[in-house]
Amino acid sequence: MAFNFLKSFSKNKVSIIKSKGLGVGIDLGTANTLVYVEGKGVIINEPSVVAINQKTNQVVAVGNQAKIMLGKTPSHIAAIRPLVDGVISDFEVTEEMLAYFIKKTIEILKTSSLQSVVIGVPYGVTNVERRAVRDAAYNAGARYVFIIEEPIAAAVG
Repeated sequence: MAFNFLKSFSKNKVSIIKSKGLGVGIDLGTANTLVYVEGKGVIINEPSVVAINQKTNQVVAVGNQAKIMLGKTPSHIAAIRPLVDGVISDFEVTEEMLAYFIKKTIEILKTSSLQSVVIGVPYGVTNVERRAVRDAAYNAGARYVFIIEEPIAAAVG
């Protein structure tokens, strides 16, 4: 019974997402963040790492650039993994990382915005955290944003 609900839930969500145009899926992973584009496959696979200037709290680099900086920066630059063991440990940094990956996707696709974005979030995120992820995606250039918990995304396939 639960599986049938999941199938109908997923079919409804998929039809809504497809009706909004080009679909983009973002998996915020503990080790890597993946960006999948319908018809193109995975276009971004980068470490979920953010380099931050601890004096100014400014983001210095994200993804591959942040990983390259590990061990090669002054002591006031720290590399942070904002997701630990599948849980968002630093939400503000996660928002910055998400915005970076959405903007990079827009650049790769040579478009001004993304029609529909599905973002996989860890199980158990609060409504406040969901809203923050959604707002970060909108602010970075997404037109329609759908949040799905990763276990449901995995079950749907």
